[in-house]
Amino acid sequence: MSMTVWNPFREMESLLDRYSRATGRSSIPGDDESVFALADWSPTVDIVESDHSYLIKADLPGVKKDDIEVSFDAGILSIQGEKREDKELGKGTKRHRSERFHGTFTRSFSLPTAIKSDAIAANFSDGVLSLVIPKAEEVKPKTIEVKVS
Repeated sequence: MSMTVWNPFREMESLLDRYSRATGRSSIPGDDESVFALADWSPTVDIVESDHSYLIKADLPGVKKDDIEVSFDAGILSIQGEKREDKELGKGTKRHRSERFHGTFTRSFSLPTAIKSDAIAANFSDGVLSLVIPKAEEVKPKTIEVKVS
């Protein structure tokens, strides 16, 4: 029987990490900037793989097309941008509650197989960014005949 050391801080970090991912909010309280926070919020994504491609759909409601940047470098696909806060309140109005996320965001994904980076297609419609990432053809093993001379 082996003895396991219980670390309550590890469980708390895990809980805070799950909360952050579920809500898109930083798990660290306070208004100060944190070295742990990489972005103000994080869009949710779906990733689907078929025989010939990957499909990534990211929910970006309220984000303008010009505020989104998609890049691919060294096997890492990155989606980043900014959702700007609606600061225009009419004269004589005041904000009672603000629950919608705003600020910078970033998501990065490592793709497990070779892809055709020059054929990545991006479409932004109704607040959903869709990326179609075609897979490169796999190099098939080749048998080499040995000749006797």
